[in-house]
Amino acid sequence: MSRRKKLMRKILITNDDGVKSRGIGILTELMKPYGEITVVAPFEAMSGMSAALTIGKPLRLTELKNEKNLKVYACSGTPADCVKMAMNQIFSQEAPDLLVSGVNHGSNASIASLYSGTLGAAAEGTVYGIPSIGFSMASHDPDANFEGVMHYGKLIIDNFLANPTVPNTYLNINFPPVAVNDIKGIRFSHQGKGQWIKEFEQRKDPYGFDYYWMTGEFFNVEPQDSLADHNLVADNYISIVPHKIDNTDYKEIERLQALWKL
Repeated sequence: MSRRKKLMRKILITNDDGVKSRGIGILTELMKPYGEITVVAPFEAMSGMSAALTIGKPLRLTELKNEKNLKVYACSGTPADCVKMAMNQIFSQEAPDLLVSGVNHGSNASIASLYSGTLGAAAEGTVYGIPSIGFSMASHDPDANFEGVMHYGKLIIDNFLANPTVPNTYLNINFPPVAVNDIKGIRFSHQGKGQWIKEFEQRKDPYGFDYYWMTGEFFNVEPQDSLADHNLVADNYISIVPHKIDNTDYKEIERLQALWKL
């Protein structure tokens, strides 16, 4: 493939941390050599939105930047809204060749993948038939080390473009927050088992009434599973988990059909 043809690739970038987050800026720089970039991301942080949509109130799309091979828009909705807005208002004639969501500030390994707006956007892109990836950094530190994303992100994108996922599947990629020399490598893995405990902290407002602030602690259900994504990231590996849109448990259908008297 010629360099000229490479530069004509159309890439949609989004996230759930907001259009001005550090992570989406890093992701945009990473993707610039691969084609024409269009960023459509929320005006403000929309973490924990999964695939939520805005219904019953208007959405706004504001152009923030229009340069050669780079356009940036802010959307008033959720990450999934951003993808829908992009597909209906910007890519209505021709779909993008690739969707990349992130880089999220915080891990989306294990159970966090269920709540993630970053992955909700990747899932939405997959529904539209766009090869899609979600990138996350396992740290909320605003000064987290993104060296690994820039170094290994190129290797991941090169491989993804040469050998993309099958239809209806997207990738959930989590990076450890360490220097590139401390990353042990990249591993395909499975969604780890875990749950959130002590999820709310009870507090008093200035009038003496109770309110609850979500905090939560992650409880590792399978600390010995070396291939679980959250354990790999904790051991300074980059984890890659393929997620499917169709989450039907086909074996359970067969089991229940044999047992239930219907």
